Amino acid sequence: MSTFQISNQFILNPAGINHDDLAMIMNKIQNKNIDYADLYFQYSKNEFWSLEDGQVKNGSYSIDQGVGIRSVSDEKTAFTYSDDISLNALNDSLKIINSIEKQGQSISTPVIKKNTINKSIYTNNDPIAELDSQKKIELLEKIESVAKLIDKRVIKVSASLAAQYEVILIKNHFGQLIEDIRPLIRLSVSVISELNGKREQGSAGGGGRYLLDYFTDEILEEYAKKAVKQSLINLEARPAPAGSMTVVLGSGWPGILLHEAIGHGLEGDFNRKGTSAFSNMMGKQVAAKGITVVDDGTIKNRRGSLNVDDEGNKTQRTVLIEDGILVGYLQDTLNARLMNMPVTGNGRRESYAHSPMPRMTNTYMPNGKYDPKEIIGSVDSGLYAENFGGGQVDITSGKFVFSASEAWMIKDGKLDYPVKGATIIGNGPDILKEVSMVGNDMSLDSGVGTCGKDGQSVPVGVGQPTLKIDNIIVGGTG
Repeated sequence: MSTFQISNQFILNPAGINHDDLAMIMNKIQNKNIDYADLYFQYSKNEFWSLEDGQVKNGSYSIDQGVGIRSVSDEKTAFTYSDDISLNALNDSLKIINSIEKQGQSISTPVIKKNTINKSIYTNNDPIAELDSQKKIELLEKIESVAKLIDKRVIKVSASLAAQYEVILIKNHFGQLIEDIRPLIRLSVSVISELNGKREQGSAGGGGRYLLDYFTDEILEEYAKKAVKQSLINLEARPAPAGSMTVVLGSGWPGILLHEAIGHGLEGDFNRKGTSAFSNMMGKQVAAKGITVVDDGTIKNRRGSLNVDDEGNKTQRTVLIEDGILVGYLQDTLNARLMNMPVTGNGRRESYAHSPMPRMTNTYMPNGKYDPKEIIGSVDSGLYAENFGGGQVDITSGKFVFSASEAWMIKDGKLDYPVKGATIIGNGPDILKEVSMVGNDMSLDSGVGTCGKDGQSVPVGVGQPTLKIDNIIVGGTG
Protein backbone atom coordinates (compact mmCIF):
# COMPACT_ATOMS: atom_id res chain seq x y z
CA MET A 1 0.00 0.00 0.00
CA SER A 2 1.42 3.41 -0.95
CA THR A 3 1.91 6.25 1.51
CA PHE A 4 -1.01 8.30 0.15
CA GLN A 5 -3.31 5.30 0.37
CA ILE A 6 -2.40 4.80 4.03
CA SER A 7 -2.92 8.43 5.04
CA ASN A 8 -6.19 8.57 3.12
CA GLN A 9 -7.33 5.35 4.80
CA PHE A 10 -6.59 6.41 8.37
CA ILE A 11 -7.01 10.21 8.27
CA LEU A 12 -8.95 11.71 5.37
CA ASN A 13 -11.46 9.09 4.21
CA PRO A 14 -13.06 8.50 7.64
CA ALA A 15 -13.61 12.27 7.91
CA GLY A 16 -14.96 12.63 4.39
CA ILE A 17 -12.13 15.01 3.49
CA ASN A 18 -10.11 15.02 0.26
CA HIS A 19 -6.98 16.78 -0.93
CA ASP A 20 -8.98 19.58 -2.60
CA ASP A 21 -10.60 20.31 0.77
CA LEU A 22 -7.15 20.78 2.30
CA ALA A 23 -6.20 23.25 -0.43
CA MET A 24 -9.43 25.15 0.23
CA ILE A 25 -8.69 25.38 3.97
CA MET A 26 -5.20 26.69 3.26
CA ASN A 27 -6.63 29.32 0.90
CA LYS A 28 -8.90 30.56 3.67
CA ILE A 29 -5.95 31.35 5.87
CA GLN A 30 -5.08 35.01 5.36
CA ASN A 31 -2.06 34.47 3.11
CA LYS A 32 -1.39 38.19 2.78
CA ASN A 33 -0.85 38.40 6.54
CA ILE A 34 1.40 35.41 7.13
CA ASP A 35 4.87 34.13 6.34
CA TYR A 36 4.06 30.46 6.76
CA ALA A 37 1.11 28.16 7.55
CA ASP A 38 0.48 24.44 7.76
CA LEU A 39 -2.00 21.73 8.68
CA TYR A 40 -0.57 18.77 10.60
CA PHE A 41 -2.71 15.63 10.74
CA GLN A 42 -1.73 12.68 12.92
CA TYR A 43 -3.16 9.22 13.49
CA SER A 44 -1.35 7.22 16.17
CA LYS A 45 -1.75 3.70 17.57
CA ASN A 46 0.14 2.73 20.71
CA GLU A 47 0.47 -0.60 22.49
CA PHE A 48 2.36 -1.37 25.70
CA TRP A 49 3.01 -4.59 27.64
CA SER A 50 4.96 -5.12 30.86
CA LEU A 51 5.97 -8.30 32.67
CA GLU A 52 7.31 -8.72 36.18
CA ASP A 53 8.43 -12.06 37.63
CA GLY A 54 6.51 -13.98 35.02
CA GLN A 55 3.25 -12.07 35.49
CA VAL A 56 1.72 -9.59 33.06
CA LYS A 57 1.52 -6.33 35.02
CA ASN A 58 0.20 -4.02 32.34
CA GLY A 59 -1.30 -4.21 28.89
CA SER A 60 -2.66 -1.15 27.13
CA TYR A 61 -3.77 -0.12 23.66
CA SER A 62 -4.80 3.33 22.50
CA ILE A 63 -5.63 5.28 19.36
CA ASP A 64 -5.22 9.04 19.12
CA GLN A 65 -5.81 11.36 16.21
CA GLY A 66 -6.16 15.03 15.53
CA VAL A 67 -4.99 18.05 13.58
CA GLY A 68 -2.88 21.06 14.48
CA ILE A 69 -3.28 24.29 12.50
CA ARG A 70 -0.61 26.95 12.56
CA SER A 71 0.18 30.28 10.94
CA VAL A 72 3.33 32.32 11.49
CA SER A 73 3.82 36.06 11.07
CA ASP A 74 7.28 37.40 11.83
CA GLU A 75 7.99 35.98 15.30
CA LYS A 76 4.33 35.46 16.23
CA THR A 77 2.63 32.10 15.91
CA ALA A 78 -1.08 31.37 15.97
CA PHE A 79 -1.71 27.71 16.77
CA THR A 80 -4.75 25.64 17.59
CA TYR A 81 -5.58 21.95 17.49
CA SER A 82 -8.51 19.58 17.56
CA ASP A 83 -9.02 15.87 18.08
CA ASP A 84 -11.98 16.18 15.71
CA ILE A 85 -10.83 15.74 12.13
CA SER A 86 -13.68 17.23 10.12
CA LEU A 87 -14.32 20.13 7.77
CA ASN A 88 -16.43 21.84 10.43
CA ALA A 89 -13.64 21.62 12.99
CA LEU A 90 -11.09 22.89 10.46
CA ASN A 91 -13.27 25.86 9.52
CA ASP A 92 -13.87 26.72 13.19
CA SER A 93 -10.10 26.64 13.79
CA LEU A 94 -9.53 29.22 11.06
CA LYS A 95 -11.11 31.93 13.23
CA ILE A 96 -8.29 31.50 15.74
CA ILE A 97 -5.57 31.21 13.13
CA ASN A 98 -6.67 34.29 11.21
CA SER A 99 -6.55 36.39 14.39
CA ILE A 100 -2.80 36.79 13.98
CA GLU A 101 -1.85 40.22 12.66
CA LYS A 102 1.09 41.00 10.45
CA GLN A 103 3.60 43.41 11.95
CA GLY A 104 6.62 44.86 10.19
CA GLN A 105 8.08 43.88 6.86
CA SER A 106 7.90 40.43 5.36
CA ILE A 107 11.04 38.38 5.81
CA SER A 108 12.44 36.39 2.92
CA THR A 109 11.32 32.77 2.64
CA PRO A 110 13.92 30.23 3.87
CA VAL A 111 15.54 27.71 1.58
CA ILE A 112 12.92 24.97 1.13
CA LYS A 113 13.85 21.75 -0.61
CA LYS A 114 11.40 19.66 -2.60
CA ASN A 115 9.86 17.32 -0.07
CA THR A 116 8.80 14.27 -2.04
CA ILE A 117 9.94 11.10 -0.23
CA ASN A 118 11.81 9.12 -2.86
CA LYS A 119 12.89 6.26 -0.64
CA SER A 120 11.75 5.70 2.92
CA ILE A 121 14.44 4.98 5.51
CA TYR A 122 12.08 2.70 7.43
CA THR A 123 9.17 0.36 6.79
CA ASN A 124 5.63 1.69 6.52
CA ASN A 125 4.17 -1.52 7.97
CA ASP A 126 2.43 -1.59 11.35
CA PRO A 127 4.54 -3.26 14.10
CA ILE A 128 1.50 -3.59 16.37
CA ALA A 129 -0.33 -5.74 13.83
CA GLU A 130 2.73 -7.90 13.13
CA LEU A 131 2.36 -10.15 16.19
CA ASP A 132 -0.64 -11.13 18.29
CA SER A 133 -0.75 -10.38 22.00
CA GLN A 134 0.46 -13.82 23.03
CA LYS A 135 3.57 -13.57 20.85
CA LYS A 136 4.40 -10.19 22.36
CA ILE A 137 4.12 -11.57 25.87
CA GLU A 138 6.30 -14.50 24.87
CA LEU A 139 9.04 -12.02 23.85
CA LEU A 140 9.02 -10.62 27.37
CA GLU A 141 8.93 -14.08 28.93
CA LYS A 142 11.92 -15.08 26.84
CA ILE A 143 14.11 -12.16 27.90
CA GLU A 144 13.08 -12.67 31.53
CA SER A 145 14.09 -16.34 31.34
CA VAL A 146 17.43 -15.50 29.71
CA ALA A 147 18.26 -12.89 32.36
CA LYS A 148 17.51 -15.23 35.26
CA LEU A 149 19.73 -17.95 33.82
CA ILE A 150 22.78 -15.69 33.43
CA ASP A 151 23.61 -15.49 37.13
CA LYS A 152 22.14 -16.97 40.30
CA ARG A 153 22.40 -13.58 42.02
CA VAL A 154 19.60 -12.23 39.81
CA ILE A 155 16.49 -12.24 42.01
CA LYS A 156 14.02 -10.10 40.07
CA VAL A 157 13.41 -9.31 36.39
CA SER A 158 10.93 -6.96 34.76
CA ALA A 159 10.54 -6.23 31.08
CA SER A 160 8.38 -4.03 28.88
CA LEU A 161 7.51 -3.77 25.19
CA ALA A 162 6.17 -0.65 23.46
CA ALA A 163 5.07 -0.34 19.83
CA GLN A 164 3.74 2.65 17.94
CA TYR A 165 2.35 3.25 14.47
CA GLU A 166 1.95 6.83 13.30
CA VAL A 167 0.49 8.22 10.10
CA ILE A 168 1.41 11.86 9.42
CA LEU A 169 -0.08 14.16 6.77
CA ILE A 170 1.09 17.76 6.32
CA LYS A 171 -0.33 20.45 4.05
CA ASN A 172 1.55 23.75 3.90
CA HIS A 173 0.91 27.10 2.23
CA PHE A 174 3.56 26.40 -0.40
CA GLY A 175 1.00 23.97 -1.81
CA GLN A 176 2.97 20.91 -0.76
CA LEU A 177 1.28 17.77 0.58
CA ILE A 178 3.70 15.61 2.56
CA GLU A 179 3.07 12.28 4.26
CA ASP A 180 5.08 9.96 6.45
CA ILE A 181 4.34 6.58 8.01
CA ARG A 182 6.33 6.06 11.20
CA PRO A 183 6.75 2.77 13.09
CA LEU A 184 8.57 2.74 16.43
CA ILE A 185 9.37 -0.10 18.83
CA ARG A 186 11.24 -0.40 22.11
CA LEU A 187 11.97 -3.27 24.49
CA SER A 188 13.41 -2.69 27.97
CA VAL A 189 14.62 -5.08 30.66
CA SER A 190 15.50 -4.34 34.27
CA VAL A 191 17.07 -6.74 36.78
CA ILE A 192 17.84 -6.69 40.48
CA SER A 193 20.74 -8.74 41.79
CA GLU A 194 21.48 -9.51 45.42
CA LEU A 195 24.64 -10.49 47.32
CA ASN A 196 24.97 -10.68 51.10
CA GLY A 197 21.84 -8.58 51.60
CA LYS A 198 22.97 -5.87 49.19
CA ARG A 199 20.82 -5.23 46.12
CA GLU A 200 21.64 -3.39 42.90
CA GLN A 201 19.76 -2.75 39.69
CA GLY A 202 20.79 -2.91 36.05
CA SER A 203 18.86 -2.08 32.90
CA ALA A 204 19.18 -2.29 29.13
CA GLY A 205 17.08 -2.27 26.01
CA GLY A 206 16.69 -0.85 22.56
CA GLY A 207 14.65 -0.60 19.42
CA GLY A 208 14.05 1.80 16.57
CA ARG A 209 11.85 2.18 13.51
CA TYR A 210 11.56 -1.56 12.92
CA LEU A 211 8.97 -4.30 13.05
CA LEU A 212 8.95 -6.59 16.08
CA ASP A 213 10.97 -9.30 14.33
CA TYR A 214 13.94 -7.03 15.06
CA PHE A 215 13.99 -8.54 18.55
CA THR A 216 15.77 -11.78 17.69
CA ASP A 217 17.01 -14.25 20.29
CA GLU A 218 20.51 -12.77 19.87
CA ILE A 219 19.31 -9.24 20.62
CA LEU A 220 17.25 -10.36 23.61
CA GLU A 221 20.30 -12.15 25.00
CA GLU A 222 22.43 -9.04 24.43
CA TYR A 223 19.99 -6.83 26.38
CA ALA A 224 19.72 -9.37 29.21
CA LYS A 225 23.51 -9.70 29.52
CA LYS A 226 23.97 -5.91 29.63
CA ALA A 227 21.36 -5.48 32.35
CA VAL A 228 22.75 -8.30 34.48
CA LYS A 229 26.35 -7.12 33.98
CA GLN A 230 25.46 -3.62 35.17
CA SER A 231 23.73 -4.90 38.30
CA LEU A 232 26.61 -7.24 39.19
CA ILE A 233 29.23 -4.56 38.66
CA ASN A 234 27.34 -2.24 40.99
CA LEU A 235 27.20 -4.99 43.63
CA GLU A 236 30.99 -4.81 43.75
CA ALA A 237 31.26 -1.04 43.36
CA ARG A 238 32.96 1.18 45.90
CA PRO A 239 31.99 4.80 46.61
CA ALA A 240 33.29 7.10 43.87
CA PRO A 241 35.93 9.67 44.84
CA ALA A 242 35.37 13.36 44.15
CA GLY A 243 37.55 16.02 42.60
CA SER A 244 39.03 17.27 39.36
CA MET A 245 40.34 14.40 37.25
CA THR A 246 40.72 12.85 33.82
CA VAL A 247 37.53 11.16 32.63
CA VAL A 248 37.15 8.66 29.80
CA LEU A 249 33.64 8.32 28.37
CA GLY A 250 32.66 5.05 26.71
CA SER A 251 31.19 4.83 23.22
CA GLY A 252 27.48 4.82 22.37
CA TRP A 253 24.98 5.87 25.03
CA PRO A 254 27.41 8.22 26.88
CA GLY A 255 26.75 10.45 23.86
CA ILE A 256 23.69 11.54 25.87
CA LEU A 257 26.08 13.96 27.58
CA LEU A 258 26.97 15.38 24.15
CA HIS A 259 23.26 15.63 23.34
CA GLU A 260 22.34 17.48 26.51
CA ALA A 261 25.39 19.61 27.21
CA ILE A 262 26.14 20.66 23.63
CA GLY A 263 23.35 19.63 21.26
CA HIS A 264 20.58 21.69 22.83
CA GLY A 265 22.81 24.74 22.75
CA LEU A 266 23.06 24.38 18.96
CA GLU A 267 19.31 24.52 18.35
CA GLY A 268 18.23 27.56 16.36
CA ASP A 269 15.69 29.09 18.75
CA PHE A 270 18.15 29.42 21.62
CA ASN A 271 20.72 31.02 19.33
CA ARG A 272 18.26 33.38 17.65
CA LYS A 273 17.22 34.64 21.08
CA GLY A 274 20.83 34.85 22.26
CA THR A 275 20.24 32.52 25.21
CA SER A 276 22.66 29.75 24.23
CA ALA A 277 26.27 29.48 25.31
CA PHE A 278 26.97 29.14 21.56
CA SER A 279 25.11 32.31 20.48
CA ASN A 280 27.10 34.56 18.12
CA MET A 281 29.87 31.95 17.93
CA MET A 282 29.40 30.89 14.30
CA GLY A 283 32.74 30.39 12.59
CA LYS A 284 34.63 30.46 15.86
CA GLN A 285 36.66 27.77 17.62
CA VAL A 286 34.32 26.24 20.21
CA ALA A 287 36.02 22.85 20.64
CA ALA A 288 39.43 21.24 20.43
CA LYS A 289 40.76 20.52 16.95
CA GLY A 290 39.64 17.11 15.76
CA ILE A 291 36.20 17.46 17.35
CA THR A 292 33.25 17.19 14.97
CA VAL A 293 29.57 17.03 15.99
CA VAL A 294 26.82 15.93 13.59
CA ASP A 295 23.04 15.65 13.69
CA ASP A 296 21.69 13.16 11.16
CA GLY A 297 18.01 12.35 10.76
CA THR A 298 18.56 10.13 7.73
CA ILE A 299 20.17 7.04 9.33
CA LYS A 300 18.14 3.98 8.37
CA ASN A 301 15.77 2.60 11.01
CA ARG A 302 17.19 4.67 13.86
CA ARG A 303 14.94 5.82 16.70
CA GLY A 304 15.65 9.50 16.04
CA SER A 305 15.37 9.28 12.24
CA LEU A 306 12.56 10.72 10.12
CA ASN A 307 11.87 10.78 6.39
CA VAL A 308 10.62 14.33 6.87
CA ASP A 309 10.42 16.49 9.97
CA ASP A 310 7.12 17.61 11.47
CA GLU A 311 6.91 20.54 9.07
CA GLY A 312 7.37 18.29 6.04
CA ASN A 313 10.98 19.29 5.37
CA LYS A 314 13.38 16.50 4.46
CA THR A 315 15.71 15.52 7.24
CA GLN A 316 19.44 15.65 6.50
CA ARG A 317 22.92 15.22 7.86
CA THR A 318 23.87 18.55 9.41
CA VAL A 319 27.44 19.22 10.54
CA LEU A 320 27.30 21.47 13.61
CA ILE A 321 30.94 21.56 14.71
CA GLU A 322 33.74 20.69 12.28
CA ASP A 323 37.31 20.26 13.48
CA GLY A 324 36.46 22.40 16.49
CA ILE A 325 34.78 25.22 14.50
CA LEU A 326 31.06 26.01 14.92
CA VAL A 327 29.59 25.74 11.41
CA GLY A 328 25.85 25.16 11.84
CA TYR A 329 22.69 25.30 13.90
CA LEU A 330 19.63 23.05 13.89
CA GLN A 331 16.74 24.88 12.26
CA ASP A 332 13.01 24.64 11.82
CA THR A 333 11.19 26.88 9.32
CA LEU A 334 10.44 29.74 11.71
CA ASN A 335 13.92 30.20 13.14
CA ALA A 336 15.64 29.61 9.79
CA ARG A 337 13.57 32.41 8.27
CA LEU A 338 14.24 34.83 11.11
CA MET A 339 17.96 34.03 11.12
CA ASN A 340 18.20 34.01 7.30
CA MET A 341 19.65 30.51 7.37
CA PRO A 342 18.72 27.26 5.57
CA VAL A 343 16.11 24.92 7.01
CA THR A 344 17.83 21.74 8.23
CA GLY A 345 14.79 19.49 8.69
CA ASN A 346 14.80 19.69 12.50
CA GLY A 347 11.30 21.03 13.14
CA ARG A 348 9.77 18.52 15.54
CA ARG A 349 6.66 18.28 17.71
CA GLU A 350 5.41 15.72 20.20
CA SER A 351 2.00 15.47 18.54
CA TYR A 352 -0.67 17.35 16.61
CA ALA A 353 -1.46 19.19 19.86
CA HIS A 354 1.98 20.85 19.92
CA SER A 355 3.66 23.51 17.83
CA PRO A 356 7.03 22.50 16.30
CA MET A 357 10.41 23.79 17.40
CA PRO A 358 14.06 23.02 16.52
CA ARG A 359 15.00 19.61 17.95
CA MET A 360 17.76 17.05 17.51
CA THR A 361 17.33 13.73 15.66
CA ASN A 362 20.43 11.47 15.95
CA THR A 363 23.30 13.53 17.36
CA TYR A 364 26.79 12.09 17.53
CA MET A 365 30.52 12.64 17.31
CA PRO A 366 32.23 10.79 14.43
CA ASN A 367 35.31 8.60 14.81
CA GLY A 368 38.75 9.81 15.72
CA LYS A 369 42.04 7.93 15.35
CA TYR A 370 42.72 6.31 18.72
CA ASP A 371 42.07 2.73 19.83
CA PRO A 372 39.94 2.71 23.01
CA LYS A 373 42.56 0.61 24.82
CA GLU A 374 45.16 3.23 23.93
CA ILE A 375 42.96 5.95 25.42
CA ILE A 376 42.45 4.12 28.72
CA GLY A 377 46.12 3.14 28.72
CA SER A 378 47.13 6.81 28.58
CA VAL A 379 45.44 7.60 31.91
CA ASP A 380 47.49 7.24 35.09
CA SER A 381 44.54 7.96 37.35
CA GLY A 382 40.97 8.86 36.48
CA LEU A 383 37.42 7.70 35.89
CA TYR A 384 35.95 5.56 33.10
CA ALA A 385 32.19 6.17 32.64
CA GLU A 386 30.66 3.41 30.56
CA ASN A 387 26.99 4.25 31.07
CA PHE A 388 24.91 7.20 32.19
CA GLY A 389 21.62 7.69 33.98
CA GLY A 390 19.85 11.01 34.39
CA GLY A 391 21.22 14.50 34.07
CA GLN A 392 20.45 18.21 33.96
CA VAL A 393 21.72 21.05 31.79
CA ASP A 394 21.33 24.84 31.71
CA ILE A 395 21.17 25.91 28.05
CA THR A 396 22.19 29.51 28.74
CA SER A 397 25.36 28.72 30.66
CA GLY A 398 26.03 25.25 29.25
CA LYS A 399 26.48 23.87 32.78
CA PHE A 400 25.49 20.23 33.29
CA VAL A 401 25.39 17.48 35.91
CA PHE A 402 25.20 13.81 34.87
CA SER A 403 25.17 10.64 36.96
CA ALA A 404 27.15 7.59 35.86
CA SER A 405 25.23 4.33 36.24
CA GLU A 406 28.27 2.19 35.41
CA ALA A 407 31.79 3.46 36.09
CA TRP A 408 35.31 2.33 36.96
CA MET A 409 38.38 3.93 38.43
CA ILE A 410 41.41 3.88 36.14
CA LYS A 411 44.85 3.27 37.64
CA ASP A 412 48.09 3.00 35.68
CA GLY A 413 46.24 2.69 32.38
CA LYS A 414 43.91 -0.14 33.47
CA LEU A 415 40.39 -0.45 34.86
CA ASP A 416 41.00 -0.97 38.58
CA TYR A 417 37.65 -1.28 40.38
CA PRO A 418 34.00 -0.27 39.80
CA VAL A 419 32.52 2.75 41.57
CA LYS A 420 29.03 4.07 42.15
CA GLY A 421 27.66 7.51 42.93
CA ALA A 422 29.89 9.31 40.41
CA THR A 423 28.53 12.49 38.85
CA ILE A 424 30.12 14.40 35.99
CA ILE A 425 29.92 18.16 36.48
CA GLY A 426 30.98 20.69 33.87
CA ASN A 427 30.23 23.20 31.16
CA GLY A 428 29.42 22.12 27.60
CA PRO A 429 31.62 24.59 25.71
CA ASP A 430 34.47 24.10 28.19
CA ILE A 431 34.37 20.31 28.07
CA LEU A 432 34.70 20.37 24.27
CA LYS A 433 38.05 22.13 24.66
CA GLU A 434 39.27 19.54 27.17
CA VAL A 435 38.85 16.54 24.83
CA SER A 436 42.35 15.33 23.98
CA MET A 437 41.73 11.89 22.43
CA VAL A 438 38.85 10.65 20.25
CA GLY A 439 38.45 6.91 19.73
CA ASN A 440 37.84 4.95 16.54
CA ASP A 441 34.93 2.96 17.99
CA MET A 442 31.98 5.28 17.36
CA SER A 443 28.64 3.62 18.00
CA LEU A 444 25.09 4.83 18.29
CA ASP A 445 22.96 3.99 21.29
CA SER A 446 20.73 0.92 21.15
CA GLY A 447 17.57 2.93 20.56
CA VAL A 448 16.28 4.13 23.93
CA GLY A 449 16.59 7.93 23.87
CA THR A 450 13.73 10.34 24.56
CA CYS A 451 14.42 14.08 24.64
CA GLY A 452 12.40 16.64 26.57
CA LYS A 453 12.18 20.34 25.71
CA ASP A 454 9.56 22.90 26.74
CA GLY A 455 7.25 20.13 27.90
CA GLN A 456 7.46 18.13 24.67
CA SER A 457 9.08 14.69 24.36
CA VAL A 458 10.36 13.17 21.10
CA PRO A 459 12.43 10.04 20.29
CA VAL A 460 16.11 10.71 19.59
CA GLY A 461 19.40 8.92 19.05
CA VAL A 462 22.86 9.67 20.44
CA GLY A 463 26.34 8.32 19.85
CA GLN A 464 30.06 8.87 20.14
CA PRO A 465 33.38 7.05 20.20
CA THR A 466 35.41 6.65 23.39
CA LEU A 467 36.56 10.12 24.53
CA LYS A 468 39.28 11.30 26.85
CA ILE A 469 38.53 14.51 28.75
CA ASP A 470 41.65 15.81 30.45
CA ASN A 471 40.12 17.86 33.24
CA ILE A 472 36.59 17.70 34.59
CA ILE A 473 34.94 17.78 38.01
CA VAL A 474 33.67 14.47 39.36
CA GLY A 475 31.27 14.49 42.28
CA GLY A 476 31.43 11.35 44.38
CA THR A 477 30.35 9.70 47.59
CA GLY A 478 33.72 8.48 48.80
